[in-house]
Amino acid sequence: MASLNVGNLGEYLREQRRQAQLSLRQLAEAAGVSNPYLSQIERGLRKPSADILQQLAKALRISAETLYVQAGILDERDRDEVETRAVILADPSISERQKQVLLQIYESFRKENESDATMPQTN
Repeated sequence: MASLNVGNLGEYLREQRRQAQLSLRQLAEAAGVSNPYLSQIERGLRKPSADILQQLAKALRISAETLYVQAGILDERDRDEVETRAVILADPSISERQKQVLLQIYESFRKENESDATMPQTN
């Protein structure tokens, strides 16, 4: 697992909070964390857990995966996979069996493309 890049995470959180037009106190309350703790996260002094990041993401109405990427917990490629899976699983118009089949197909395509990417190209 990658180390947390809390400086950039804090700056990113502060920017997201400002874009949402929330005060530090409002975001802290909405996320269920203390005002001083949130302030320390924004200043890069604290490393929030994945659970805290998820609470902050929910309060900011952004994806938790976006914050995980900012924190260095997920890389960009992992985030795309997690979001794709979440969209498939959340679709109410298809059955559970269909969701599982779609996920299996999706995973097989990912593995196929991954193995293609590692094979040397011949011209």
